[in-house]
Amino acid sequence: MSHAVAPKPTDPVRAGLDLAGRRLSYLDFGGPGRPLLALHGHLSEGMTFAALARDMAPQWRIIAPDLRGHGDSDRAADYSREGYIADVVALLEHLGLGPVPALGHSGGAITAYQLAARHPHLVSALINEEGAAAIPTGGPSPLAFVLGWPYTAPTREALLEALGPVAGPMIGEYLRELPDGSWQLPFHPQDTVSSEEQVHGDHWAEWLGSDCPALLVCGTRPPCVDGELAHAMAERRPRTRLASLETDHFVHSGDPVGFGRAVREFLDSLQG
Repeated sequence: MSHAVAPKPTDPVRAGLDLAGRRLSYLDFGGPGRPLLALHGHLSEGMTFAALARDMAPQWRIIAPDLRGHGDSDRAADYSREGYIADVVALLEHLGLGPVPALGHSGGAITAYQLAARHPHLVSALINEEGAAAIPTGGPSPLAFVLGWPYTAPTREALLEALGPVAGPMIGEYLRELPDGSWQLPFHPQDTVSSEEQVHGDHWAEWLGSDCPALLVCGTRPPCVDGELAHAMAERRPRTRLASLETDHFVHSGDPVGFGRAVREFLDSLQG
């Protein structure tokens, strides 16, 4: 007799919900632990938190959506800040969760602290990985280079070649094979630029607009949140601590051990 094999606590189960005809996909890494919402940034998807999920288990159960237009989630008509926040609210309500700690990277971190400011009943603590409180406006998007990438290609090899030697290894594991055998990026280049452009501006009011405990995690190597800005963000917001790690903007992948330790120590401190 064969028996179904239950997923391990850190083997994610993919599920989704329908938002007026648009699918929002998410990964639930499972296990008996307390839920921890994890929001990725641009050029990424929920699976980017797989290593953190392994590190945090079994005390914490990471739930990581593919945000609109990323991964297995459908493309959206707009990539406004309001749209991202509404999707996360819908996910938490769908799962019957809240308040929960909300972790985010880059644009996902801005979504996390905006969620805390606008819906404080849903967020018990914040973990902000490289999400600045102010981003200069004007000038080209720093992600404009993706506009030169094809959205699809006949083969995986052709798509990797188009991405180049730097982006290829970073994004290669997230490429999707389509039913006709062609391959696709996990995000549309134009959507990515449109989305990134909308995180620019002064977000200080929302960074300071919640009073839950917070951890700000920043890298010290370019590109990263400016060190002076990071210290100001930690000093101006009550109940906020700063962790600086010797890596770049992608702290969770550049120093997964240090990042996991900082997150765990912060969350453990909330239980004391």
